[in-house]
Formats: sequence, structure tokens, C-alpha cells
Amino acid sequence: MLLCLRIENFALIDQLELEFGAGLNVLTGETGAGKSIILDAIDAILGGKVSSRAIRTGTARAMVEGTFSSTPPLAAWLTEQEIDLIDDSSIVISREITATSSNIRSRSRVNGVLVNRQIMTELRDRLVEITAQGQTVQVGQSAQVRDWLDIYGGDSLVKQRQIITTAFSAYQQTHANLEKRRTSERERLQQLDLLTYQVQELSTANLSDPQELEQLQQERERLNHVVDLQQMSYKIYQALYQNEDETPAASDLLGDSEATLNDMVEYDSQLQPLLDLIRDAQTALTEVARQINTYGESLEADPQRLEEVEERIRELKQICRKYGPSLQEAIAYYQKIQAELAELNDGEQSIESLEQQTSACLEKLTQACQKLTQLRQKTAATLESRLIAELKPLAMEKVQFQVEITPTPPTAAGADKITFMFSPNPGEPLQPLTEIASGGEMSRFLLALKACFTQADAAGTLVFDEIDVGVSGRVAQAIAEKLHQLSQHHQVLCVTHQPLVAAMADRHFRVNKQTITQGKGRKSNNGNTEQRTVVRVTNLDDLTTRRDELAQLAGGKSASDAIAFAESLLLQAANHRSQGKRD
Repeated sequence: MLLCLRIENFALIDQLELEFGAGLNVLTGETGAGKSIILDAIDAILGGKVSSRAIRTGTARAMVEGTFSSTPPLAAWLTEQEIDLIDDSSIVISREITATSSNIRSRSRVNGVLVNRQIMTELRDRLVEITAQGQTVQVGQSAQVRDWLDIYGGDSLVKQRQIITTAFSAYQQTHANLEKRRTSERERLQQLDLLTYQVQELSTANLSDPQELEQLQQERERLNHVVDLQQMSYKIYQALYQNEDETPAASDLLGDSEATLNDMVEYDSQLQPLLDLIRDAQTALTEVARQINTYGESLEADPQRLEEVEERIRELKQICRKYGPSLQEAIAYYQKIQAELAELNDGEQSIESLEQQTSACLEKLTQACQKLTQLRQKTAATLESRLIAELKPLAMEKVQFQVEITPTPPTAAGADKITFMFSPNPGEPLQPLTEIASGGEMSRFLLALKACFTQADAAGTLVFDEIDVGVSGRVAQAIAEKLHQLSQHHQVLCVTHQPLVAAMADRHFRVNKQTITQGKGRKSNNGNTEQRTVVRVTNLDDLTTRRDELAQLAGGKSASDAIAFAESLLLQAANHRSQGKRD
């Protein structure tokens, strides 16, 4: 329930603070007096759209704040959102709207905590429901009407909707996979052919050792220089061990040095380590000479092997140019495309398998939609009888109403198109409500619809913006009684021009515009005192002021007959409320 509304610099309101109560709260006033601005402020508090016109001219900031009574479920929800409670009985929601050079910005807070749009949307659904004749557009939207029907159906329909949402998501995923598989089939086959060819080519190349090309190139150099290597090996052998000319070999020189050093050791034992080193060098030199001689003798020309090496080098270089640039990278690429080829051949689901999955998901979705349709048909029958019962007291005794359910392709919300069909006059065929209902009939329909939802509505406050436009007399009285009926279970805020409705109020507020002088002695540019228009609201808390306001609504003048009529309305309303309490 909305307890208090505080507004600063919002549209034509400079400052305003209103306290609302339980039951029926009514706002009256001349056309254009600013009644709807107050409802716009409530809408803004709860996250509604605002424009630059929401900020009072001459100011850069507007602020709207509402204090609502709390309930245990609402307090628990706030705790889940990590919003601290001020106390156990109230919630304070505020919105600051600021104008900049290019746009407007706004910030919403709940109990002082900055919150985002999503939280405000969820909180709005728990606090306030606004109904106006402008909802004619919503009544014509199948999706909105479908949601209303499902809400009226309660938990069974909501749970079935959730099942369908899951089933539809699964169907969409498998269907998308199938379409993607079909679309990519040509590319897959082309890729399969390419990878098959490449794997075959690389497999034939018998790649295993990343160093093979380097080793083959070394072998080619050896085979190309066999004679040179033989000659150089023999030359080394001669220089180290056995020289055929007069020049002594290294081993002979070392031998002479060893003999001389051996004589020197006899006189100085400190030279023994040097003698040992020469002996080790002689041994190593002899081993080198032996091995180089063996190497040279083992060398022989092998033209056939050289040709094989040359051919293998050409093959590997061709592989590197195509898949390299190095042999190591070519081998890595070979391993990679082997895995890709295996995935294309074995890892991918076949089209037939995906078709079967998609068909199974569609069947599951279809069955879930059929169950939801059956639940909606039962709910529709209940809503039809209930709504007709609510419309009859509103001077629509012969009304016909039907919830038309026609099949559509399955969606996340089911496979039904919902249309409200309506006939206000006997003998006339049912037609879509938005195409046939007059303004007054639409007003009564929306009011009756809201009455049907009183048990399903979580919102504690119902707001009706001129829901009684276009009606008069007996119909207005019926609307007044229906609003009073709703106010027994919800707080109701109503903007009205009907004295019959206003008379039924538990709290009555008069809205009017006033012209004020802004700032003591303040002058405008042309020398005149600056004047501004503001909206003022008066709580009509005594019978006299209420009677006079009702007289104004009824006749426009405070004549004796208008006063008498207003007094009769107040008496009639008091009797109706007393009768309702006794019932």
C-alpha cells in the first residue's frame, strides 16, 4: 500500500506531499488540473519512462519518492536482493531525475540502495498495478492477453509455461544445429576432400623425424665429397702418426719430447706431471690417428645412395613449402589435420541423427503445448463466466464474452493465439473486443477484468486513471460500487470526473492549478513580477468540502440543487459502505 508520496520539481509540481490511506482514494479536479501528473509521478517512482518534460521548467533536478507498507514476502524478497530493511513496516523508493545538456539521467533507490531497472520492474509488479483506458492497445495484443489468461490460471499454467520454455529452448538448439549442419554440408565435404588428400600426401611422405632433412643434407655433403674426405683423412693420419716424407710426424715429435722429459725427471721429480701429460697426449694422438685412418679407409663413393638422398631432400622440401615452412611444422600440421579429419568423419553428428533429435524435441514441445492449451481452455471457461458476472452489474446484462484460442506455431509461450471476443448487444456476433467496444464499454471491461484478478494480483495498490470516462448515470454508479468492492482487498487510487465515484471514496483529494508569484519582489526581464503555474492538492477531510467538490463535479455551480444532489450521493455512498460491512 502506498502510504506517502513526495514530489519536488516534477512537471508543474514544485513541492507536494500526500498521505494516502487504505480503501478507495479519489483524485478529482477540472480537466488539465494536474491529476494525471500525480499518477505519472507514481509511475516514475516505479521505473516508468520519463522525458525532459518531467523536470519543472527552470530547474535541473526533479525528485519523486514513495513510502509503501511492507509485507513479510516483500521483506524477504528485498533481503534476497541484498537491500536492507529500514523497519518491518515500510519501504522507501525514490528516483532522482537530472537534466544534462544532451539528455536526462535518473537514479532509483530502494531504502537508500541504488538499484537497476530490472529490480525496479520486479518491485513494481509487487507493489502497484496501473489501469487506464489507454490499455486498449494491450487488450488487442495477443501476447498480453495470453499472459493475463495464464496469470489468472495460477500456478498450474505458470509451471506449464516454464516447461514449455525449457522444451522450446531445447528445440531451438537442436533445430539450429540441424540447420547449421545442412548449411555447412557442402563446405564440410569440400574440407573433407582437401584434408583427405593432404593426409594421404603427408602419410605417403612417411614423416617421423623433425631432424631428417638436416641429417640428409649432411649425408649429401659427405657423399658429394668422398674423395676430398679420404685425402684429408690420410693427410691428417700422416701428420699425426706416419709421414712418408722427411718431415717428422707429430707422434715422433711427441716421442722425442717424452724421452727428453723423462731424462729431466731423473734430475727433478717436479716435472713428473708434465711427463704424464705428454704420455696421455701421445696416447690420444695415436687413437686419433687410428680412427681417422679407419674413417678414411671406410669411405667409398655411392652414387645410388646419393641419388636416393637427393630425391628424399627434394620431397621433404616440397612438403615444407606446402605445409611448413620447417619439417617440424609440417609434421605438426600432419598431426593436426589427422585429428580434424577424424572429427569430420566420426565426431560430427550425421544429418539423420540431428533430424531425429530435432523431431523428438519438437514432439516433446508439441505435447507440452497441447497440455498448456487444454489448461488454457479450462481457465478461459472460468474467466468467461467470471468476467460476465463482473460485467452484468456494470449495466451490461446481455453481454457476451469469449476467450478465443486459435493454434499457432509453437513458441516459448505455447502454441496459442488468444483473443478477447465481445458482443455487448443481444443478437450481435462476437467480435474482437478492441474492434467493437466503445470507450465506456472498454472502461467497464477493464474494471471487470481487474476485479477478476483481485485474488491473483500480488500488487497491494491498484491505480485507475479515468477508468470511468464516457459513462454516466447508472453505469457510473455501478463502476463506483465495483471500485469500492476492489478497495475491500486492495488500496485503490482513482482519478475521476464522476461525482458518483468520488462520493464512494474513503479519502478524497481535490487537484487544482494555481498561479503564484515566484520570489518576493522578483521581476522578469520586462519589469513585470514573474508568475508560475503550480499544482496544489487539498485533502477534503470533512463533509462540507467534499459536498462542495461533488456539487462542482455534478453541476459546476454551488446551487442548492447541486448541493442537495451531492449530499444525497454522500448519504447513498455511506449506506452502501455500511451495507458492504454488514455483508
